[in-house]
Amino acid sequence: MAYKWNDKEKEYLEKSWGTVSIKSIAKKLNRSVNAVKLKAQKMKLGNFLEAGVYVTVNQFMLAFNKTNFHSSNLKSWVEKRGFPLKYKTIVSKQVRVVYMDEFWIWAEKNRTFINFAKLEKNILGNEPAWVNEQRRLDSAAVELYKTTRWTKTEDRQLVYYLKLFKYSYGDLSKMLRRTCGAIQRRICDLGVKERPLRADSHANSWKTEDINILISGIKSGFSYELIAENVGRSSKAVRGKVYTSYKTECLDRARQVILMNERGIFIDNIGIAA
Repeated sequence: MAYKWNDKEKEYLEKSWGTVSIKSIAKKLNRSVNAVKLKAQKMKLGNFLEAGVYVTVNQFMLAFNKTNFHSSNLKSWVEKRGFPLKYKTIVSKQVRVVYMDEFWIWAEKNRTFINFAKLEKNILGNEPAWVNEQRRLDSAAVELYKTTRWTKTEDRQLVYYLKLFKYSYGDLSKMLRRTCGAIQRRICDLGVKERPLRADSHANSWKTEDINILISGIKSGFSYELIAENVGRSSKAVRGKVYTSYKTECLDRARQVILMNERGIFIDNIGIAA
């Protein structure tokens, strides 16, 4: 049996109507989409117009669990990656919004930039078919490596291994279950002078089979860590190979180059920002 709407729920519905997708409103209030529509009709809130067509930037970031998202981050997204930010006037107030059709086009081109493992399925409405596979890949990468805050025990282990002067970034990555990038940043944060050993010459001898795996991984939206697992190298080595091949460390930019080359539009990635 449906339970009665309280004043707080009705206030949220009225405030959110027309600016937050119906699906998100329903999730927030723990009610069905149909129940939300019927209540809005009874409250005479009018046609939803573009409900489900766009969400506010705040709602968008909350969907990705980004509760501490700053304007400077958003500016970087817009300027460096062309994030489809728009402004919409709602009741004399200008609100930053994201139109879903534009977002999904942008998201497909920036698949490795977004961690879809943090996005609940369909929380932003119906998703393109490729999203579910990307979510699976991102979840697999999360399982491979820790993303939690470093503990004192891990710091001691890292320092101990470094002082032995016998492990590369790839070795440390496997031992500590941290990405090479995370290890590099942690070494700097701790102010440790010792550094991992340089990778052996194997890192520079990429076979045709390895390169094919690399290209396939980039096209499929694999992270550096997943590609590294498939080619048996460190993510740092893979990152270096991507840069020498495509003049960028950004996998999304590298994918653009690969796809354009496959269509016969041969470019060397000059002018594409990393």
